[in-house]
This record gives sequence, structure tokens and C-alpha cells, in this order.
Amino acid sequence: MALIRTSEIRALSPQERSSKLKELQDELMHEKGAAAMGGAPASPGKIRAIRTNIARILTIQKEEGK
Repeated sequence: MALIRTSEIRALSPQERSSKLKELQDELMHEKGAAAMGGAPASPGKIRAIRTNIARILTIQKEEGK
């Protein structure tokens, strides 16, 4: 899971951004569930990268909402 650049997020339409946010939140829930079951994550930094991407999308949505 690579970090999404802010320029890429800004290039998305609001609908695409919302769908990407939903997709990332679902993926985060899945990864946290796997970690809670005791399974070692395939990529240790994946949860952190997903959380960072979610934060970037939310920040840009708030900026454009003002």
C-alpha cells in the first residue's frame, strides 16, 4: 500500500474521493480485524499507510468544503 499524493487526491472528483475513502476505510477494518485475530500482517506498515491516506482525503475534503 503506497501513500496517495495530495495532488492525486485533489485531481479526483468529490464522488471519486468519497468512494476512495469508503474503500480505504473498509480495507482498514479488514486489516485491523486480521491483526486482532492474531495473524501477522503481510506488510507491517500497511495499517499506518491506510490511516495516513484516510487522513489526507479527509483533510482535503475539509479544505474544499470551506
